[in-house]
Amino acid sequence: MDAYGPLCVGIDPHPALLGKWGLADDVAGLERFTLTVVEALADRVAVIKPQAAFFERFGSAGVAVLERAVAGIREAGGLSIMDAKRGDIGSTMAAYADAYAGKESSLAGDAVTVSPFLGFGSLRPLLDLAAETGRGVFVLALTSNPEGGQVQHARDEQGRTVAQTLIDAVAAENVGARPLGSVGVVVGATVTGPGREHELSALNGPILAPGVGAQGATAADLRAVFGPALGDVLPNSSREVLGAGPSISGLRDAAARTVEAVTAALGS
Repeated sequence: MDAYGPLCVGIDPHPALLGKWGLADDVAGLERFTLTVVEALADRVAVIKPQAAFFERFGSAGVAVLERAVAGIREAGGLSIMDAKRGDIGSTMAAYADAYAGKESSLAGDAVTVSPFLGFGSLRPLLDLAAETGRGVFVLALTSNPEGGQVQHARDEQGRTVAQTLIDAVAAENVGARPLGSVGVVVGATVTGPGREHELSALNGPILAPGVGAQGATAADLRAVFGPALGDVLPNSSREVLGAGPSISGLRDAAARTVEAVTAALGS
């Protein structure tokens, strides 16, 4: 973020974007789209975040493209977050840990997103392996989709929301880490309003903030949502940047404009 500015750009090759780029909704189109984004941005923005689902829908051939993306980002000197949102229990979670945080795994980026809604403790196999292999974990806490509130805004006997309980559990993983711990949270840039209050001051970890751009949040909204934790926020913008393709220069210009806007909003 210090070198390139506070921005994460997703690789979200959904059918509408492939079509906008003049590409077929097939593996060839997926590969062309993905490798163009990697070439354009892997050494221009802080983080690239491939969304695993858009690759998995093409089966093994799509997963092979995802593996090439992870390798390409690494070769360019960039950082990647694998947006897989995995969450399960016991040996199944351990298997997900091997896939997305294992030392030799071709699907393991620098960090991975996970779902804690089978209980925060269910994430332990992945948290432990990620710590061992030097990777990060981003835990869904307060997401930008409107349906998330049904679970995330619910309150326990002490009045804490489920989201706050998860934020506090992540903070416990990061105690004593300097300059930041390697376990972060996902908090949407759109989560303002009554019942959505959250306290991030003790997190001591990074905050991935989706929702800037196509989902409705502006760079200026970041200050209202994150307050004193702004310095640890990594805003994510996907469609806003990807829509400027397929030209390399178009993608780079769109990313640069977004970096300028979020930098100004964050006061960086």
